[in-house]
Amino acid sequence: MKILLIDDHSVVRQGLKSTLKEAFPEAHFGEAGTATEAMQLVRSDSWHIVVLDIGLPGRDGVEVLKDIKHERAELPVIMLSMYPEDQFAVRVLKAGAAGYMTKETAAHELVDAVRRVLSGERYISAKLAQHLAASLSGAAGAGGNAGAPLHDRLSDREYQVMCLLASGKSVSQIADGLSLSVKTISTYRTHILQKMSMTSNAEIIRYALMNALVN
Repeated sequence: MKILLIDDHSVVRQGLKSTLKEAFPEAHFGEAGTATEAMQLVRSDSWHIVVLDIGLPGRDGVEVLKDIKHERAELPVIMLSMYPEDQFAVRVLKAGAAGYMTKETAAHELVDAVRRVLSGERYISAKLAQHLAASLSGAAGAGGNAGAPLHDRLSDREYQVMCLLASGKSVSQIADGLSLSVKTISTYRTHILQKMSMTSNAEIIRYALMNALVN
């Protein structure tokens, strides 16, 4: 079995490898720290599963997920994230992920997720299952897309920046964290405000709190 680990922090990759190696001693591992390295490995070898960090610098994990599914639609990908499940899970599952887990998840849950995904299932936590059920119920009651929330108008990167702004981070802090320029983040912020008909960060924070997008 071949498992590809994609995360820009080598310490995280080693932790994932150690956890999975214990459960799958015969597995072979590949590692990538950037989107470019990840796609090179996806194209050059036959992997059974990918564990992908959503927070890659430059080109974020959701975009990499879409690239992977474009290259190899059958390759299952489990997304790892520092963000709560109810912030990004729906987006990554729609993009083709086979599972979504937060980095705080216990090691045994990661092993269980890999086993289930390799057997052809999708992996979501009980908490996420409840959130998805509530979302589907709300959408049905509102007549489908007619009741879609404002943040559904945002691209994946815009949504990520919105959540970071809502958590109180400044444009420069977000730029540093995502390895992007301040100008680029400012442009994303402008697009967010325009698409959501808002004028300030205070409105973004209020909206995010009302919609439980931040804790």
